[in-house]
Amino acid sequence: MSPTHPVWTRAWEADVVLRDGGAAHIRPIRPEDADALQAFHVAQSPRSTYLRFFAAMPRLSSRDLTRFTTVDHSDRVALVVLVGDAIIGVGRYDRVGSSEAEVAFNVSDAHQGRGVGSVLLEHLVVAAREQGLTRFVAEVLPENRRMLDVFTEAGFATTREVEDGVVMLTVDIAPTDRSMEVMAAREHRAEAESLRRLLHPRSVVVVGAGRRPGSVGGRLLQDLVDGGFTGAVHVVHPEADVVRGVPAVRSTADVPGPVDLAVLAVPAEAVAQVVADCARLDVKGLVVVSSGFAETGEEGLARQRELLRLARLHGMRLVGPTSFGVINTDPAVRLNASLAPVVPPPGGLGLFSQSGALGVAVLDAAHRRHLGVSSFVSAGNRADVSGNDCMQYWQDDPATTVVGLYLESVGNPRKFSRVARGLARSKPVVVVKSGVSSFTVPPGHAVRETRAPRDALDAMLRQAGVIRVDNVHQLFDVAQLLQTQPLPAGERVGVVANSPALAALAAEAAVSWGLDVADPVTVAPEADAAQVRDALERVFADPDVDVVVASLIPPVAEVDREVVQALQEVAAAAGKPCAACLVALVGGSEQALSLSADPAAGGGPAVGALPVYPTPEDAVRSLAAVVRYASWRRRDHGARVAPAGTDARAARALVEQLLAGRGPDDAPVRLEPEQVAALLACYGVQLWPSVEVRTPDEAVRAADRLGWPVAVKATQRHLRHPGLGGVRLEIASERELRAHVEAMLAGPAGGGGDGADGTGRQPALLVQAMAGSGIGVLVRTLEDPLFGPLVSFGLAGDTTVLLGDVSHRIPPLTDVDVSDLVRTLRASPRLFGYMGTPAVDVASLEDLLARVSVMADDLPEVFSSELSPVQVGERGLAVLGAAVELAVPVGRSDAGRRVLPA
Repeated sequence: MSPTHPVWTRAWEADVVLRDGGAAHIRPIRPEDADALQAFHVAQSPRSTYLRFFAAMPRLSSRDLTRFTTVDHSDRVALVVLVGDAIIGVGRYDRVGSSEAEVAFNVSDAHQGRGVGSVLLEHLVVAAREQGLTRFVAEVLPENRRMLDVFTEAGFATTREVEDGVVMLTVDIAPTDRSMEVMAAREHRAEAESLRRLLHPRSVVVVGAGRRPGSVGGRLLQDLVDGGFTGAVHVVHPEADVVRGVPAVRSTADVPGPVDLAVLAVPAEAVAQVVADCARLDVKGLVVVSSGFAETGEEGLARQRELLRLARLHGMRLVGPTSFGVINTDPAVRLNASLAPVVPPPGGLGLFSQSGALGVAVLDAAHRRHLGVSSFVSAGNRADVSGNDCMQYWQDDPATTVVGLYLESVGNPRKFSRVARGLARSKPVVVVKSGVSSFTVPPGHAVRETRAPRDALDAMLRQAGVIRVDNVHQLFDVAQLLQTQPLPAGERVGVVANSPALAALAAEAAVSWGLDVADPVTVAPEADAAQVRDALERVFADPDVDVVVASLIPPVAEVDREVVQALQEVAAAAGKPCAACLVALVGGSEQALSLSADPAAGGGPAVGALPVYPTPEDAVRSLAAVVRYASWRRRDHGARVAPAGTDARAARALVEQLLAGRGPDDAPVRLEPEQVAALLACYGVQLWPSVEVRTPDEAVRAADRLGWPVAVKATQRHLRHPGLGGVRLEIASERELRAHVEAMLAGPAGGGGDGADGTGRQPALLVQAMAGSGIGVLVRTLEDPLFGPLVSFGLAGDTTVLLGDVSHRIPPLTDVDVSDLVRTLRASPRLFGYMGTPAVDVASLEDLLARVSVMADDLPEVFSSELSPVQVGERGLAVLGAAVELAVPVGRSDAGRRVLPA
């Protein structure tokens, strides 16, 4: 960032993915861009210049260059999109009123159709909103269809008029559901295409393929050739003419023709130069297996940042560094650019691993279980390509039916939640997240710090419909069930076993996972295939059974294949999912698993094949995970909450006023009660009236005004817990009130009777009219550097303080999310009439949660807020107390515009 740029423009500089999957850089224009802007201008066709300026203009004058490149970043803003050092697009606005600006774009003829204009509009809109603008206007010639489409297809509220042969556009830049859908769809297409280019290359160059045994590069080249890659393979070697049977050239400059993918296995200090050389080959993507980057310390981190900068500068996506490679088993591609000793057969499982070594173990486990893989990506240090990118690709990939992710960190949980939710609606996503005790970040992974509670990640995954498992073993337990069986229609479990003990194990496991269990059906241990078939058919035919667990132990030391065949045939014909436990010899789990393989598919399981587990508990645990996922997928996911009576613009103006003159490094500011009330009122939340008092006389006058009976509270919130004397309730008389006020002022709430509170004023108490009877709850929000806004809900008292019974959700929320926020609380039955007590007004509570979630989503400046206690009665509720802290935000990682991680 140039020293002349204000601090807020730091967030305006970003890397982006364009429509064709290529990367580009967007940033504010600088005075030193004059030569590049002139070069951009003179390269344009006369027609493009005319459409932009309404006149012929072969060159920009010195005056124009100065005017266009020198802006104040507030009333006049200009952004440029660059590939390498070349400008390929310019977008700018000039303020023409207090809330309106005139906007214009110019996109290079050579880069038309790549979505440059739409990216510029997205980023200009965010910058304009930050500067208080609400509307763009533009003058566009009718024949400039591309520019008209940029505006009309963006999803904003747009009006147009024609004056003197010019189209006059007015664009309301407030976000709409449609504009957010358009942006997400464009982001999805761009990121999916960038991964498609990586995984479907027509040509690959391997740099660093040695001839000696054990060479990493040599191994990569050998596997690429042995795997039958269908495209062209090139090798760069400084001395050899042939490496592993492939002709070699001395440098990348000697590689004939364009190359889609470069695989780098050179020393870390040489990688940057190789990347720069690859740019001349028009390489689309890089896989860097070299180590010696951020995982080694500060010097390596600087090397990794330079690697990423060079890749993005030249429009390339980067896998790694310290990656173990990528695989695509598509017969039309057959790409094995990995260090995996064994590659699973083609199949429907897409796999992503952040850990290189563990990624190899994941592939080996898939191979041993006969699970076919569609594609595999090892992200290594995850400098660029992440699980989010892979999920975008797999959503459209017809070869992928199930997605498995091994995550060591989540760099952008807000985006992960959004992308995973979209994918999980059509394809199951199974996640192993290491470091369950904390958000531990492995060396080399760039992740913001977090203040969020530990269970926020689990809540985010549940909200997104993701299946969370504890380890790789469980990932494949679940994946083999998802790949071979239909999704269950409900959670009622039927059990068939040839041992009462096995039946009891399966039934108890199902109950422990919250499933409904029908009466188990048991056959004799020596039952033959016909008897087992009859029992299975009865259980599968039961309309009250949705899934079946079959647990069989052979009477002799081998599995009866006729029994297994009966099990497979009945399950396939029934159309209901089935998980089997075949208890055989020690080590028999591998033998049992092989029984589900389809020999015709080269060892991979066929749809309808039987997933087999070594224990009933393993089978039931997997079934329970799939049942929960199927339930999430069947349900209505609701509509985004938009409570009536909110005023986001007034709230925005208020927080900007309260934070005027403060910077990102300043500590949060705690709002005064009247400021809290004003902010909450912008979202239709009314605080229960209270009066600050310092003497018994003032307390009596306040009670007369508010209405008796009253409550008296300490202003220090930590003293309001039971037993600390900071709250006195149901005070119905003047005499009683005076006594309580005097006692509280003489205690901790009044500074121990020491008089002034350090400000020269007498200590204060709060007097409030008593709210009606009900249940006390608390609502919190947190603006987290990693998660963004987080909404938390719990019951007031010990369930929250001592037991940690709190539910969390990440905005924006749907009405279903709000409902879940209430009902996933373990103590939530108290709200619905537990043990004969009256049910409270949950609808009012959900309305409050929706309003607070919208506030948290709208205002990243709300560092934290707490509404407590909130008294929820049989009709309505009362917000009895609230605290809000504001701070200048560091910027959200998923902030309304397409941005690649830095």
